[in-house]
Amino acid sequence: MACRGANPDDVEATTTAHFVFVPLMHHGHLIPAVDAALQLAAHGALASIVVTPTYAARLGPAVESSGLPVRLVELPLDLAGTDDVDRIPLDQEAAYLLAASRLRGPLERHLRAHAPPATCVVSDICHPWTAGLAAGLGVPRLSFLGMSAYCLLCLQTEHHAAAMHNAYAAADPYWHLMPEEPVEVKVPTSAPGFMRLPASEKLAYEKLAYAVERACVDVDGVLLNTFLELEPGTVVDSGEVRSVNVWAVGPVSLFHQHEHQHSAALAARGNAPAIDAGECLRWLDGKEPSSVVYVSFGSSVVHARPEQVVETGLGLEASGHPFIWVVSPENAGQDEDEEVRGFLEDLEGRVSGRGLLIRGWSPQQLILSHASTGCVVTHCGWNSMMEAVAAGLPVVTWPHMAHQFLNEMLAVQSMGTGVSVGVEWLKEEDGEVAVVERGAVEKAVRSIMGGGDEAVERRGRAAALATTAREAVREGGSAFINLRRLVRRYQAVTPQDASTSPQI
Repeated sequence: MACRGANPDDVEATTTAHFVFVPLMHHGHLIPAVDAALQLAAHGALASIVVTPTYAARLGPAVESSGLPVRLVELPLDLAGTDDVDRIPLDQEAAYLLAASRLRGPLERHLRAHAPPATCVVSDICHPWTAGLAAGLGVPRLSFLGMSAYCLLCLQTEHHAAAMHNAYAAADPYWHLMPEEPVEVKVPTSAPGFMRLPASEKLAYEKLAYAVERACVDVDGVLLNTFLELEPGTVVDSGEVRSVNVWAVGPVSLFHQHEHQHSAALAARGNAPAIDAGECLRWLDGKEPSSVVYVSFGSSVVHARPEQVVETGLGLEASGHPFIWVVSPENAGQDEDEEVRGFLEDLEGRVSGRGLLIRGWSPQQLILSHASTGCVVTHCGWNSMMEAVAAGLPVVTWPHMAHQFLNEMLAVQSMGTGVSVGVEWLKEEDGEVAVVERGAVEKAVRSIMGGGDEAVERRGRAAALATTAREAVREGGSAFINLRRLVRRYQAVTPQDASTSPQI
């Protein structure tokens, strides 16, 4: 076991709030959790982040360069010969999540042996074993959720069943920001395509889901990577449903807003990029402002079907716009058939200078913050959505999983910053998912990047949301106030008065 980062002796042991983050080590969960820890540390707390050695090595440069009281607690957790979640076979992922409970004993011993004492455990919802950890330490526990307040509300109410079964309408009394006309949202009743669970995994996931639900009952509060001005009524309602404090502290990615654009730590945020940051920036520097389409479907999504890779590439090519496309390593040449490899190589030749393919991890925030980037084609994972909001970029929505369809609703129908690619998970006879054709990809990209009134208004709304997001994290803003109140509330000795309640 190793501990890197802040020296505990530099922190006042008697009064300091000490938040122990236990994140899920998928990048879409890990990155915002680390950013939230950095935010709290910037407001005077000590933050410890529990990770395996692989992730400690990846996060070390960013944590150490921050100069903040944040330390990485390294605990080994191997399954299938690796502690890298990206390398865990799909049919063993649930087993990996359940196996994470083995960290409880070593972590509790570590926390008891090192000052200052923990005052609050902040864990991902997929780590229900942290309920026992917090109870053993005698400290409260917060859940850090990688979802919108609206998704949280759906998970907590009877409307969740309707939302997840292809029949959610705007008449829902909790949906404050929807248009007046009812809108039916197509949401799959089962995990589609490459996200379907192997039969051998279903029992393990059911066991995990049961443990998660039990652990959610006694949580002291919830941290969300959103901000009050984005989801004003929903943040309040999601807390009232379960009578817990809901702390909107986002966008957490704006912690990095003052870092220089060429910062190596920012480029490697979460992982070593598959492309040199300087090369990527030089490519972007050669493009017109707001002209580049950035395409990424998240870090934890297994590679798409070969037909979908081809249709996506042809649609981007036909759009006529410059683009950066983050391609899964499996689709980019590792473990993929010759046809797909050949297609991607031919595509690169045809769009040389106009299209850039990144095979693997992308320096996403560096790209989104560049003046040449004009929109994002996204899977609607909440971390990516919030990074797009913070950057002031409109989005083409292409959800892959059920909760991502709810995020699509927020972007298209509430924020007014999104254009749907029109994906519907319609099962074919062979059990596969219908492919989104090149024409639909081209149409969505042309729409989001167009010069018509709707496109201009969409870009204006995205820019306005970014301004509001920056105001939320500035001194006196809603997220700033919540972070300050969190630090006061979870100090070792503090009165629990109104000044330590969430800003609503």
